[in-house]
Amino acid sequence: MSPIVNAGFPLLTATAAVPAVGAILTAAVPATRRTAAKWLALTVSLVTLVLAAIVLVRFEPGGDRYQLVESHSWIKDFGVRYELGVDGIGVALIALTALLIPFVILAGWHDADPLETKSSRWRPTQGFFALILMVEAMVILSFEATDVFLFYILFEAMLIPMYFLIGGFGDRAHAGSDENAAAQRSYAAVKFLLYNLVGGLIMLAAVIGLYVVAGNFSLTEIAEARASGQLEMATNTERLLFLGFFFAFAVKAPLWPLHTWLPNAMGEATAPVAVLITAVVDKVGTFAMLRFCLGLFPEASKWATPVIIALALISIVYGALLAVGQRDIKRLVAYASISHFGFIIMGIFAMTSQGQSGATLYMVNHGLSTAALMLVAGFLISRRGSRLIADYGGVQKVAPVLAGTFLIGGLATLSLPGLAPFVSEFLVLVGTFARYPVAGIIATTGIVLAALYTLVLYQRTMTGPVKEEVRTMPDLRVRELAVVAPLIALLIFLGVFPKPLTDIVNPAVTHTMSDVQQKDPAPEVEAAK
Repeated sequence: MSPIVNAGFPLLTATAAVPAVGAILTAAVPATRRTAAKWLALTVSLVTLVLAAIVLVRFEPGGDRYQLVESHSWIKDFGVRYELGVDGIGVALIALTALLIPFVILAGWHDADPLETKSSRWRPTQGFFALILMVEAMVILSFEATDVFLFYILFEAMLIPMYFLIGGFGDRAHAGSDENAAAQRSYAAVKFLLYNLVGGLIMLAAVIGLYVVAGNFSLTEIAEARASGQLEMATNTERLLFLGFFFAFAVKAPLWPLHTWLPNAMGEATAPVAVLITAVVDKVGTFAMLRFCLGLFPEASKWATPVIIALALISIVYGALLAVGQRDIKRLVAYASISHFGFIIMGIFAMTSQGQSGATLYMVNHGLSTAALMLVAGFLISRRGSRLIADYGGVQKVAPVLAGTFLIGGLATLSLPGLAPFVSEFLVLVGTFARYPVAGIIATTGIVLAALYTLVLYQRTMTGPVKEEVRTMPDLRVRELAVVAPLIALLIFLGVFPKPLTDIVNPAVTHTMSDVQQKDPAPEVEAAK
């Protein structure tokens, strides 16, 4: 049954339009009014957060699958519609995005201020914050889009502002290396763009193929036609279309072996932009696997599951092993994220309700934990001017609050019980064990390795003798505490009481399980003798 189109206020459009218009207004602020541009961007992000909260409140977990629906003809001759709607998974990720952007803006308050070095003379503050707001608008709209062509446009368009954020606003730890720093930033930005463009072009071929087969781009109409038997895809056709979509999403996610752009991009970007990449933009890839791969191509999804589970396991172990061996703080967090995305993808394709609920929770909780760890790491790096772990030592003696928040962010990254990521990782492993016990056993090695790279990182940077270079390091300032404290509080709250989030997510997972016609395996219980 088609969802009822909302005839009232276009709330979903407004949630994306506010940051888009805010980006234009921020970019138009005169060059001499940098502080005004910052406050404008922060205000716009807070208004967007309020709208996202209204979406969250108005969403009824037990109601229609897609709610607050908006549908208007766009390109009539090709059946393209401006069609929006949110389910529980989309609502959770919209809330995550809208929540993180104000913290990203606050954390990057001085990241685009003019510098004296040659490679950094062109640092327009207005452009930096305008690009962040534009990314927010596109990501939110991609979580709302139920027209495949509209989603594709957003999926590709968000690459442009991200390219400029990575290439144009580099890490201040490189401020003294001029030409080499600029070259590394350019390389990271181009690599990010090329990888994702290649994935997008392959997806475009699949989008066109889907239109040829289905005659329209509406996710809901295609799903209804398949369920009623009015639309039947040949096996090979469905598999090819699935692979076209999945490849693009696997690049964005990122899944091994399509992951190599991420460490470069996160390493060369400022810490807030690194958070934008891995905690916000990359979630579009895993979200799209649930909404489009499983929703449009259920049989092909089941056909590809063994290979995808294997790739996810490689991501989990490979990412964690490389994180253990890193000397660069930001690249360590990047490789840890590759490992975590392996858990998310494994949970999605385990085809169990626990696995998919855990994967969705993992998207949210990974966003919070990575944001907390990376932003505190960014504050640390900005004080010392180095990303190398070896350049630190004894920080907890001179900056105990910074060290304490860094520790909590790290413990959340290793999924310590009592913090939010533990719940999601536990559900993913339970869901995977239920159907693929060997894969579940192998995946647990990622937990052991996470404990190793997190605790070693803390031990080498925060404990031991105080190095001379960090002896005068200041502790967290009020603005920095305003960034970190709410994230820490959410990690603890959702770790102790995840029910508000699971209540929103679980009905949407039930619909996804219905799409692929899968039921949870019955538990194997030995008969009593």
